[in-house]
Amino acid sequence: MSLDVPPALLDQAERGDVDEREFVDCVRTSLPYAWDMISSLVAQLKVDGGAFADNRVPPPDEHARGQLLRALASNAIRGALERHFGVRLAFQNCHRVAVFPLEGTAEEPLARFTSVRAQLLNQSPELRDC
Repeated sequence: MSLDVPPALLDQAERGDVDEREFVDCVRTSLPYAWDMISSLVAQLKVDGGAFADNRVPPPDEHARGQLLRALASNAIRGALERHFGVRLAFQNCHRVAVFPLEGTAEEPLARFTSVRAQLLNQSPELRDC
């Protein structure tokens, strides 16, 4: 299961619209490794500036890796995180997460990061089974 959904949030979903802040909180508590990774990258981007901030350190275990995969593979979760943090997210090799600012000159660096070339250059034998 991707998220530990509180009964009240499930009730909201069954009735219709869901409060996105409550959904984001559910993501935060259900996927703490992914949340902390993205939060720290957003903070790094704000402090350092630049075109983007990314993580190159593999997760400590498969549980943490699974959290990143669930957070970034779900359109709903990924979109909610992007709206919450005010960034664009990009992902390579089941651990290389990057955050890009919404405004400014992020389009070219984002296009380079998500290109086929960048994906191929980011391959390594250690990551084959991730």
